[in-house]
Amino acid sequence: MGNDIVDTPESWEVVASRTPFEGAKTAVRSDQVRMPDSSVVRRDYQVHPGSVCVLALDEEQRVLVLKQFRHPVRHRLWELPAGLLDVPGENPLHAAQRELYEEAHTKAGEWRVLADFFTSPGGSDEAVRIFLARDLAEAEGKRYEVSEEEADMEIARVPLADLVRGVLAGELHNPGLVTGVLALAATLASEGGIEALRPALAPWPARPYEA
Repeated sequence: MGNDIVDTPESWEVVASRTPFEGAKTAVRSDQVRMPDSSVVRRDYQVHPGSVCVLALDEEQRVLVLKQFRHPVRHRLWELPAGLLDVPGENPLHAAQRELYEEAHTKAGEWRVLADFFTSPGGSDEAVRIFLARDLAEAEGKRYEVSEEEADMEIARVPLADLVRGVLAGELHNPGLVTGVLALAATLASEGGIEALRPALAPWPARPYEA
C-alpha cells in the first residue's frame, strides 16, 4: 500500500446552514451542500465537541475497562475511560488524564497516542483520540464524586487477549474500546511495537489544540 492511502481534508460549498436543535453538549446542524454536479442537497448531522479515550494497560497486559449503561442503544457496554473535550481548544492529553482520574482514580506515568478516528462520519463530526496509558498507579487524594450513569459503573481489569476475542466474537461494541484494543493488538504485533506510536502531544488536525 502506497503513501497515498491517507485521508485528506476537503470542504464543499455550504449554500445555507441552520441549527434546528441545540442540546447541552451537542447540536444538530442542517446544511445545504453543493454537490460536484452542481445540485444542492441537505445534510443533517450531529455537531460534537470531540472526545478522548484512555486504554490503560498494566504490567500484566490487562486493560482497565468500565461497564456503563448507554440509553440510546439500551445496553450496558464495556468501555474505556472516556470523556468530552468540554473546552474548545482543550489539550486532549490533559482531558484524558482527567478522565482516567475521575472515572478510575488512576494515574499513568507514560502516555502515547494509539489511534484517532471519526465515530460516525456520515452523521456526526465527532472526532476521538485514543491514548495508550502505561505505568499505572492509584491516584492521590479523594475519589471523584460520580453521578448519573457513572454512579452505576463497574470497573475491571481484563486481559487484552480476552478483549480482542470479545470484539471478534461480536460481544463488545463500544467504538472506542473496539478501535483501541484492536489497534493495541496490531501495535504489539508490529515490528516497532509501542515505541513506534506517536507521542502524547502529537498534532490532531481534527481538533487543533494548544500544547
